[in-house]
Amino acid sequence: MRAFSILASSKTIFYMQSLEKYMLPCLNKELFGVECMGCGMQRSISLLFQGEFVAAFKMYPAIYTLILLFGFIVLTLFKKINFSHKITVALGILNLVIIVTSYIIKNFYN
Repeated sequence: MRAFSILASSKTIFYMQSLEKYMLPCLNKELFGVECMGCGMQRSISLLFQGEFVAAFKMYPAIYTLILLFGFIVLTLFKKINFSHKITVALGILNLVIIVTSYIIKNFYN
């Protein structure tokens, strides 16, 4: 059973590495030479699937709060939750703050 899990995980890593060559390039970076606020999200998701959780956070710091936001939105589609609108707005604002802050740090202080 252990051999099967090692084989499955190595196959997943190979699949994700081959998937990286199909990632979309950042049009903003290609045209203007400056990264956009979404740069790194695709690579961060790829790193998550490979189990590189710290590297995924370093690549795109808002990845975990975005997962939380989208997970909460999906949950509210199936279950009525009190104050769900306020929670969604708060999570959206939190994501916006993280995305803008990391963008400023990445582009102006690195």
